[in-house]
Amino acid sequence: MLKLTKKADYGLMAMKHLAEHAPEGSCSAKDVADAYGIPQEALAKILQRLVKAGLLHSQHGINGGYTLARDATKISAFEVIRAIDGPLFITSCVTVRGECDQTDRCNIREPLRRVNQSIEEVLRRITISQMKEEPAAESEAGSVEKKIAELVTIT
Repeated sequence: MLKLTKKADYGLMAMKHLAEHAPEGSCSAKDVADAYGIPQEALAKILQRLVKAGLLHSQHGINGGYTLARDATKISAFEVIRAIDGPLFITSCVTVRGECDQTDRCNIREPLRRVNQSIEEVLRRITISQMKEEPAAESEAGSVEKKIAELVTIT
């Protein structure tokens, strides 16, 4: 089963939180960790990866914290996941090297590559703003569900 890592979950949760609280200014790692029951040390490392990837800004000091580097409509779920976990591969044969003991006999390599590509495309189309839970985003949330449904029907 394809599953996001806990770090990716935490990263997406933090990005959503920062998007929802953007009008209030920056949020500390402690604020975000406390809001979701996430271990603060783990979240701090995740947030630093997101800063390094250019998705967040970090400000030190008394009023410091984290803010989105771009508008939430311009940051995709794929960017967040990739910044935290690296490239997305559902199986080892889809990697650039394509290492597998069954390469010569495999009859599913190309279909799996297409599935991997489809997952990536869906994640690229889902933005952090679409993950926000507010009345204006309800129609957008429907589009996220539609994109996921499209992925499931890919053959």
